[in-house]
Amino acid sequence: MDKKIAFIGAGNMGYAMISSVAKSNIIPTENILVFDIDKEKLSRLKEETNICTVPSAYDAVKNADIVILAVKPNMVKEVLTKIKTAMDDKKILVSVAVGIPIKFYQGIVGSDKKIVRTMPNTPALVGEGMTLMCYENVSDDEAKTVREIFECFGKVEFLDEKLMSEVTALTSSSPAYVFMFIEAMADAAVLSGIPRTLAYNLAAQAVLGSAKMVLKTGKHPGELKDMVCSPAGTTIEAVSSLEKNRFRHAVIEAMNECTRKALDIGKMYD
Repeated sequence: MDKKIAFIGAGNMGYAMISSVAKSNIIPTENILVFDIDKEKLSRLKEETNICTVPSAYDAVKNADIVILAVKPNMVKEVLTKIKTAMDDKKILVSVAVGIPIKFYQGIVGSDKKIVRTMPNTPALVGEGMTLMCYENVSDDEAKTVREIFECFGKVEFLDEKLMSEVTALTSSSPAYVFMFIEAMADAAVLSGIPRTLAYNLAAQAVLGSAKMVLKTGKHPGELKDMVCSPAGTTIEAVSSLEKNRFRHAVIEAMNECTRKALDIGKMYD
């Protein structure tokens, strides 16, 4: 890829993206420019990945073709204000911030600017991320280029912007629910006498294998669940208990609350 990519922000998500892109070899590491206010973090990142660090967000944008804004929502306006004069109509601005609509970015850097809004998640740290993407003023070829960058750390799908806040609960926040589920299963195993470390490994592998079955078989999750539930067996007893405790309803309610919060954040930037 004959492009220069600038990353502004090297926190958990930024680090995952930067390290994955650097290791992918789709772009020379000298063409990956990174700025973060934490100089020590930048130094470690440069040592680990051989990327180029820059002294300011403005310098990062000025020298890049694609700018990935990997900062928290409450920092977006401040950063955009600092870099807007470095943004021209040829550069592509990519954001990973939850809830903030494309029109907010255009309101600061200009309505003619190329904007890509994304919603990645933390499994990007292990190359298994899921990113949703929408864009404006961006050609199909340019969107494909951005997609290739995000595919360095997982899968990518395009989605209508009006659903970007709604999908937050399904992909961006959902790893937290899964981690809680793994922890709860491990706690139950420990209660039964299984060592803690082994319990975590077994629970995590069970979740990983189950997810792969959904993806690779193409079968409905309910059908796969039925395959495990023998008549009068142990699994149907567990399923019955989960239903009695409104397991699925609890998940649906949690996701609804997550979506509500994402929409509320978006309203702050209308």
